[in-house]
Amino acid sequence: MSGGEIIIIYNVILAILAIIIICLVILLFICCKKKPIKAEETLPTKQIACSYSLMDIHGATDGFNYRRIIGQGRIGSVYVGILPNGDQQVAIKRIHPRLVLSNAGFGFTSMMKWLSLAYHPNIVPILGFSEAPGERIVVTEFGGMLSLDFYLHQNRDHDGGAGSGGTSLLDWNCRLRVAAGIARGIEYLHEVMAPHIVHGCIKPSNILIDVNFCARVCDYGLYFFLTCYDKRELGLMGYVDDEYWIGNEKRGCSKESDVYGLGVVLLELLSGRKCDQESLLVKWALPLIKEMKFGEFLDNRLMLPSDIRPLVRLSKVALACVGNSRKSRPSIVQVANILNSLEVGLL
Repeated sequence: MSGGEIIIIYNVILAILAIIIICLVILLFICCKKKPIKAEETLPTKQIACSYSLMDIHGATDGFNYRRIIGQGRIGSVYVGILPNGDQQVAIKRIHPRLVLSNAGFGFTSMMKWLSLAYHPNIVPILGFSEAPGERIVVTEFGGMLSLDFYLHQNRDHDGGAGSGGTSLLDWNCRLRVAAGIARGIEYLHEVMAPHIVHGCIKPSNILIDVNFCARVCDYGLYFFLTCYDKRELGLMGYVDDEYWIGNEKRGCSKESDVYGLGVVLLELLSGRKCDQESLLVKWALPLIKEMKFGEFLDNRLMLPSDIRPLVRLSKVALACVGNSRKSRPSIVQVANILNSLEVGLL
């Protein structure tokens, strides 16, 4: 073989090796590029709420049949129903007509799409909405959940054990778990959502308890419907701080007012007493906590646990939430950290 042939063969081999290397580099580049896309596609994501026609809502509620009403509040009436192409019951909140008229120019659809992005185990997700002349509808999960208000204040037939209605009075461990769950839900709205979501009225009727006794916060962010009404009509008295109002002018909801509302709910969990319009629960509870008179303060429908320290700690958290001004009030992050530690201590 001549020298010229050897050089030709050598060049051919080099060319083949170069082609192979280039192919491997291209293949490696394609594989590396595909990996993030594949990972992104498999991540669970929260979809924006669906927009339903008023006809769909009519069909789901049998024309807003009163027999389907499962709750009524300051914002509207709640119906249970099954939407088209669905196989699970949902809660359908119909906003009061007077509130719809007073907010006719408000961006309801944009607000619902934003609020529906909230997704956490301790909140009730918004699944859909409907907007029509004179109508504003909010659709959320239902799942047969009962409110904390029911367990604490309407479930009077039971003394701590299972009753004829299939429900029971929440024991102390359940109440500690509920308290921690509420705090986590509010913490998510305040600190994880961007921009943050202020609930506007934290109270037992806006906290649902699922079949696993997990607390789930609902009706978050809907306080904007109430901007035009006097405080006596809002149903907020007792669950927002004095700083909510300055004279006759509204200062508005804030993270701090949500923390105050949580503090009031903690007082209800501990005492079993219902908050009233004039904040008498707070005035009654604070001196008892400060003077360590827990025999008078704690819910007498339940036997005191052998170790009362977690309840004392929870009482002091409630005291910090309702007994301080907004400037001195703990943040929801601080509250959630303490309540989570109390819950972990139950395990």
